[in-house]
Amino acid sequence: METKIARLAGLIEDRLGLSIESVLGIGAEAVLLKGSLSGQEVVVKYRLKKNYRNEDLDRILRYERTVLEAKLLSKAALTGVSVPSVVLVYPEEGILVTSFIRGERLKEYMGTAQPENLKKIFQTIGREVGALHEANIVHGDLTTSNVILTQAGEPVIIDFGLGFFSNRDEDAGVDIHLFRRAIESTHPSLLDTAFISFVKGYREARGKEKTTQILRKVKEIRMRGRYVRERKRSTSPDKPQ
Repeated sequence: METKIARLAGLIEDRLGLSIESVLGIGAEAVLLKGSLSGQEVVVKYRLKKNYRNEDLDRILRYERTVLEAKLLSKAALTGVSVPSVVLVYPEEGILVTSFIRGERLKEYMGTAQPENLKKIFQTIGREVGALHEANIVHGDLTTSNVILTQAGEPVIIDFGLGFFSNRDEDAGVDIHLFRRAIESTHPSLLDTAFISFVKGYREARGKEKTTQILRKVKEIRMRGRYVRERKRSTSPDKPQ
């Protein structure tokens, strides 16, 4: 894998004329590399080829997903939401280059944060997510790992790789449900403080009526998940009769 990544980094350097400094992450869908271009720190996202897929289909999917992510980021920025800026797009290669956000992941920050600071941060995030949803942008993977706090303490939402455009309450509800569950799984003691502040900010962006509507959908989604888990437990072959 290291040899493959090194070869990929060399290819990107040759193609884009930038220097690769380090590997930020390797996921199932993409490799993230940190580099610099004309003195600017950047992140290079390369969508991996899938050998198990038809070659033409794979090329089309990588192309479309790269273009979509660039569009989502661009529209989010135009909406006024703090996201990485798009620097370069090479959809034929499945490559998206964005600005590098220097800071700390919200997930790590929450362990040492003061409650008052958390309230302010989560209210801001709620307002930003509300603005995204007003613009029909669904993040698709909204977690505390996908929010970076800058050195000035401002939250920036990153990684729209699973995002899409939608005006459905269900999709907005899933976004918020995922975010709430991420907080609950990593920092359960901070859930109430964080989520109440998030909702406050979201309401500022979307208004009381729409927020109530979306939160009703979030509750419905949570109940659905609980029902599925209970059904699985009740039908488990290991369950004593």
